[in-house]
Amino acid sequence: MLIMARILVSTIILAGVAVDLSACGQKGALFLPAEPAATGRATLPQSLNPMRANPATGGASDALPHVPQSP
Repeated sequence: MLIMARILVSTIILAGVAVDLSACGQKGALFLPAEPAATGRATLPQSLNPMRANPATGGASDALPHVPQSP
């Protein structure tokens, strides 16, 4: 029974190492794009939560327009 457990643990470790080495396939250095076509793209926080407040506008959300309150 000990040999089967050892084989199972070795197989799991080997599979984990294979997954770690394969990663995502991204080659080269990671960088933020600076060309003009990239200016309108969403950032990672905007992609994850599009309803979140936009820090560039001081906390106001772009999704909801400002409606003045009448007295």
